[in-house]
This record gives sequence, structure tokens and C-alpha cells, in this order.
Amino acid sequence: MTVTVLLVDDQPLVRSGLRVLIADTDDLEVVGEAGGGAEAVERAAALRPDVVVMDIRMPGMDGIEATRRIMAAGTGSRVLVLTTFDEDEYVYGALRAGASGFAVKDMALEDILAAVRVVAAGDALIAPGVTRRLIADFVGRPGPAAARTSRPVEAVTEREREVLTLVGLGRSNQEIADELFISVATTKSHVSRLFTKLDARDRVHLVILAYELGLVAPSG
Repeated sequence: MTVTVLLVDDQPLVRSGLRVLIADTDDLEVVGEAGGGAEAVERAAALRPDVVVMDIRMPGMDGIEATRRIMAAGTGSRVLVLTTFDEDEYVYGALRAGASGFAVKDMALEDILAAVRVVAAGDALIAPGVTRRLIADFVGRPGPAAARTSRPVEAVTEREREVLTLVGLGRSNQEIADELFISVATTKSHVSRLFTKLDARDRVHLVILAYELGLVAPSG
């Protein structure tokens, strides 16, 4: 199954590099491009791509506001934000806007493609360079966070709590299965139930919840 991608960046060379690289893959397809936030919102609504690869810093509407509007439109698209190591504030804003994953611009292009696949699979996790510390800091900040501890956590079973803790620690489904001596299929079932019970948007959202519920202690 081909993953459709919308590239959003105000630098044509960045878009061109990603487009050429994606053209060499069998499972990814660029269905459109946008050079700014407003255009990205329009193109996402028209094209309904699986993944929007979103630059943060753009003239006019930035990537955070564009992400917020794309998520509010309910098209089902997931947003992978491109950031840099020194743009923590942008990452906090993108989390609150509903971004599903993060890649850093100085990663190898192949690693960014891998991040696109992760986000498309709904197994969104923070890419290297955007650390657990960032999420931990985000949870402790004021403002409307993506989730609150008032969610019905009493409905979560002990096993699901164990799974949520490991998700919060950045473990993959395979690693969780190995650690808890269960199958990957069973792990996926637990994660799916956590999405439903906690009204979580995606795996990044579960990571945030794990911190907010105190299952994972902030690092650093």
C-alpha cells in the first residue's frame, strides 16, 4: 500500500531533495507540494495525503498554525514536523497543534523517509534529536496540553498500564512484547485499547499521557 505525501517547505531545494528521494521508493508517493502554511492547508484539504511533511519556519502562516488547521479539518492526514535541535519552543507548539511525529532537518534523508513511514503507520514516535526530555518538559508547561490526567484511567488494566509505561519510555511494539513476554499482536491490541480508553490521537499522544499520569519520570 502506497503512502501519499504532501511536502511543505518554503525552500524549493528541500522539497526537491525529498521528492527525488521519495521517487526512488516503492511505498511512498509525493502527491503535492506547498511553499507555505496557507497553501499547505488548502492542498491537504484537496489531496487528503496520508502524511504531511511540514516545515516549521515559513513566511506568513507557519507550520504550527498550518498543522493546527489541518488537524482541525479532520481529513485523517498525519503531520510530520521538520525541526532543528535548537527549536524546542516550536516543537512544544507543534505537539499542542496535533503533530504526530518529529524529524530534524540535519538527519539523513533516509532517516526522514523512515520517520514518514512510522507516522503513516500510526506508530508515531519522537525521532532522534527530539528527546524524551523534550516531551517531559512539554508536560510540565502551562497552557492547554494534548491530554490531561482527568481521563478515565481507572478503566486501564494493570497490563495496559505496563504497556503504556513502556510506550512512554520509547519502546517499540516488538520491544514491549519481548519485555512483557507477550506476542507483538497482543501488544498491538493493548496499544489499540489504550488509544480508545484514553482518547489518544496516536503514539506520541500516549507518550505525553505516560508522563502526565506519572508513569514515566521526567529525565534530565
